[in-house]
Amino acid sequence: MAKKQDKLWHAMDSQRTLEALETSREQGLSGSEATARLNRYGRNELPEGKKSPAALKFVKHFNDVLIYILLVAAVIMALLGHWTDTIVIIIVAIVNAAIGFVQEHRAEQALEGIKNMLSPEAQVLRDSNPAAIEAAELVPGDIVLLNTGDRIPADLRLLSSSNLKVEESALTGESTSVEKQTEALEEDAPLGDRTNMVFSGTTVASGTGIGVAVATGGKTELGKINQSIASVEEIRTPLLQQTARFGKMVSVVIVAVAALMFGFGYGLRDYETGELLLSVIGLAVAAIPEGLPAILSIILAIGVQNMARRKAIVRNLPSVETLGAVSVICSDKTGTLTKNEMTVTSVVTSMHEYGVTGTGYAPEGEIIRDEDKVADPEQDRTLKHLLICGVTCNDSVLTEEQGQWKLQGDPTEGCLLTLAGKAQSEVTELKTRSKLPFDSEYKYMAVLTEYEGRSVIYIKGAPDRLFEMADRQAEDDGETPFDADFWNGQMQAHARKGQRVIGLAMKELPEDSSPEQIDHDDLKEGLVLLGLAGIVDPPRDEVVDAIRECQNAGIEVKMITGDHKETAMAIGEQLGIGDGKHSIEGRELDNLSAEELKEAAQKYSIFARTSPQNKLQLVEALQSSGNICAMTGDGVNDAPALKRADVGVAMGIKGTEVSKDASEMVLADDNFSTIVKAVKEGRRVYDNLKKTILFILPTNGAESFLIMASILLGTMIPLTPIQILWVNMVSSVTVSLALAFERIEPGAMKRPPRNPAAPLLSGYYIFRILFVSVLLGGGTLAMNMSMLSNGYEQAVVNTVTMQTIVLAQMFHLFNCRTELGPAIRKGFFDNKAVFVVSGLLVVLQLSITYLPFMNRVFGTVPIGLPYWSFPLLMGAALFVIIELEKAVTRGIIRRRHESVDASGNGDHSAAA
Repeated sequence: MAKKQDKLWHAMDSQRTLEALETSREQGLSGSEATARLNRYGRNELPEGKKSPAALKFVKHFNDVLIYILLVAAVIMALLGHWTDTIVIIIVAIVNAAIGFVQEHRAEQALEGIKNMLSPEAQVLRDSNPAAIEAAELVPGDIVLLNTGDRIPADLRLLSSSNLKVEESALTGESTSVEKQTEALEEDAPLGDRTNMVFSGTTVASGTGIGVAVATGGKTELGKINQSIASVEEIRTPLLQQTARFGKMVSVVIVAVAALMFGFGYGLRDYETGELLLSVIGLAVAAIPEGLPAILSIILAIGVQNMARRKAIVRNLPSVETLGAVSVICSDKTGTLTKNEMTVTSVVTSMHEYGVTGTGYAPEGEIIRDEDKVADPEQDRTLKHLLICGVTCNDSVLTEEQGQWKLQGDPTEGCLLTLAGKAQSEVTELKTRSKLPFDSEYKYMAVLTEYEGRSVIYIKGAPDRLFEMADRQAEDDGETPFDADFWNGQMQAHARKGQRVIGLAMKELPEDSSPEQIDHDDLKEGLVLLGLAGIVDPPRDEVVDAIRECQNAGIEVKMITGDHKETAMAIGEQLGIGDGKHSIEGRELDNLSAEELKEAAQKYSIFARTSPQNKLQLVEALQSSGNICAMTGDGVNDAPALKRADVGVAMGIKGTEVSKDASEMVLADDNFSTIVKAVKEGRRVYDNLKKTILFILPTNGAESFLIMASILLGTMIPLTPIQILWVNMVSSVTVSLALAFERIEPGAMKRPPRNPAAPLLSGYYIFRILFVSVLLGGGTLAMNMSMLSNGYEQAVVNTVTMQTIVLAQMFHLFNCRTELGPAIRKGFFDNKAVFVVSGLLVVLQLSITYLPFMNRVFGTVPIGLPYWSFPLLMGAALFVIIELEKAVTRGIIRRRHESVDASGNGDHSAAA
């Protein structure tokens, strides 16, 4: 019994299954044997995942090389007795960690969400007697009794099935409830085709059955998904990877330059060791963009709020930016690209073809006859009987709750109720005298009722079965012999369109006949075929436009579904995914090597009959080719791939809690087009993040330039470490915040996704940062040396120096509102936040200059009005020079584009 749970149970017949599990269908397990197996296999529960304590999560946010340098600086400042500086540095580090901790939201709840799917109890046979036991005590070999509405407690091999249908869409992606049977299947049957099995966490939609437990706990298909989610390695977003590389690079440069400056000052300049150490610490603090992590988090949080207003709920901050880099969206079909509401879209009788408008369960739409006329059942005898058959031979109930139509019962039956509701005249359900329930052996359902005083039997079922039974077909003015070739052709034509086809028929009993019961023998002759109904799970109305917009933005959309190949290709063609001719199934993917899988992931757009493992493998294969991959889905079967994807996107209304917990983003309106809005916001956020870096780093560069020049020249250090921290934080967290509200750049959704391997700072950005740093640092140094040579006090010089850097950055903020475009342009006043933060900055700078307690903490002094002239002139000059530089750069790029056009190459991106 050690490896019994690993067998291919679906490929074994019932008797062999019972023998392998050493159990009896009539008696079940004995109490003692059940206890022994419970000790052997463990409880029927999913394994607990390890959880990190909150304190450990908080401490992890200090694990950054730049923070290490900052903390070392704080320790040295404490040893030198500069306690105020030490406290301020530590506060800055704690604030950064706190922001990261608050925004962190891990997917640990995914495992809890799966546990909530498990059944609380099970009906089993123990010692030959039915017994209700706690589902956690179920063991392999238990005989389980199933009834309508039951949550299935374990993976079961069915021993008997009576009209048993199971809702498996959350696990397999199947859009309709699955009819079950008991015969053995082929070994390579995909999960969705294992009709002799039922799986833990799914629900009995109708009928009854008996099964033997073959897998419990972590060995079930649900358990495998649970294990897959827990073992999936979460990948870092492109932004986090870029900032990590950037942080390491900056830290190496800072440490190297600080060591060189200390060596130079100690060996070649007459500095006291303590004073020189203080200066070097000031240099390190100046070079560290300590406000950058905080401002990045704030900008991303603003992006989260913007997306929430557009119905996209982001659960992980960096995912906002990642959306802007997405190059492939892998989408589940059922409930994501489609409504997961079966809809009759066509009806065929022997004389007419009817199109049906409207989608979903809402009875809104029309039945159009022969493409040009609204059909009226009162004037169309065959259509009327077909509609009456659909609503009378039906066990489902359709209700409206707060504007939403909800179905209780089988989706295939529910859509027939909706069809009748779309008729121009009312179609009434007739009272049933006798019923033959649907049975998988017969593949039809029949009811005995009365129509216009005459007994009538209505039948609904599989078309091929009704074709075998019918000997006549209904026409406008009577009946004619059944035309098998015509109806087989119609069935195949609708199937090629991805439609599920259901047949409807009737039999009028003799006028003097009024039976109270019917049986299958009553249907052996006299059956009149009314027609066929073509049923689809319709695409969402807005999805076609959304997919087209994705493709215009260079984003490829792939459909990965558990549904059948033909259905997937037909729906895909309607949506603009694939060509309707090429697709690949999960069983084919299982036989591919890693390299072949990578090639197939790129080649195909439609992936059908996929397992949860297939979805995960495809996401990984696409990522291995350098794609930034988003995965959408709503079922439990999507959860591992959702977690592994760069951005997992779950459906908020119809999505399972498991899929939501495994994802980074939830669509509150289940609207695929919301993803496009989220991508647009992601690109805007990333552009604004780059503008923020372009704005912040020159402050650090200018301060570093000042301190290094002072050490090299042997002059007084122009700013203390605490003043440097003030400049850095006020520039970062106050002024640069305004850039988060800049609108999206023109053409942002017409360019391809950015290369995730590209460095955070391009060559042009490095040039701009160095250019501004030298301009600002050099100008401030000249002013600083002039004031010192004229005998001004060090505190006055420090105060004016600090004001110069801060106010010049305020002017530079307007340069950075566009990367290369002119600062003064149409829409200059659109971003009101720029003007608000500029006013706030002025207030802060006046406070640090004129409030006594601020003077004591930061070592500043009040200055007269004439001292403000240089900061203002420096800021205005910097603004004008950078605008001239941008104009020159635009001209160079334009000439390169013209050169590329003239050569006929057409690769504008290379020229840029």
